[in-house]
Amino acid sequence: MGQLLQRILASLAVLTLLTAGDAGTILAATPGVDHLTDKQSDRQHMLGHDQRIILIDAGHGGIDGGTSYGTILEKDITLAISRRLFLLLRSDGFDAILNRTGDYAPSDENLWLRSKSRHLRDLAQRKELAETLPANVVVSIHINWAKSPSKHGPLVLYRQEGRSFLLARAIQDQLNGLYGMKNDPRQGKPFYLLNKITATTVIVEAGFVSSPADREKLCTPQGQEEIAEAVANGIAAYLMEV
Repeated sequence: MGQLLQRILASLAVLTLLTAGDAGTILAATPGVDHLTDKQSDRQHMLGHDQRIILIDAGHGGIDGGTSYGTILEKDITLAISRRLFLLLRSDGFDAILNRTGDYAPSDENLWLRSKSRHLRDLAQRKELAETLPANVVVSIHINWAKSPSKHGPLVLYRQEGRSFLLARAIQDQLNGLYGMKNDPRQGKPFYLLNKITATTVIVEAGFVSSPADREKLCTPQGQEEIAEAVANGIAAYLMEV
């Protein structure tokens, strides 16, 4: 793992320090500390926080900007939402890990796949990190785009197995409530991560950057926080269900 694992471990400490103004977040970011309330401890025991690792995959990064609208890049939105999701999950006592905390491409550190394709090296790095941790749940954050600006709303894609479907449904329900929609999650058959990762895995398309309505949420701190909260609530609902 080398540099990537060291970077991730270091980033956990950095992101925890970012919450220094919120004592409750700092305490909850360290599972098992004595300062947790009885209610928090009971919930953590019920959800099995000490036995489940949630990997947050911030889509794209570095040379790979993802989709775009003008100067708005997918890689920046996915990172902003993923950082917020990481902090929310850690503050609730979950063992969450964020696979990138800055604007760099995982393909730059690939140690598993010697391919000429930067895209395949990127995907392989994300997949192998999930397997090496090992992650119990993988949530990959992305942004959608369409030719028509009228197409909007969230979509959660899942790998073809029961637990991934249940996770996708739980997150989709929460995002539907936020966006006022009734979308169903879909099987993401052609996607590399959903085919290669063996853990419970979903891809969250948090909205369409091509939609004026969705951009209000995707590109503002308040909207990004609301999206992160919806995804976090969906993950918690899934873990309570299974």
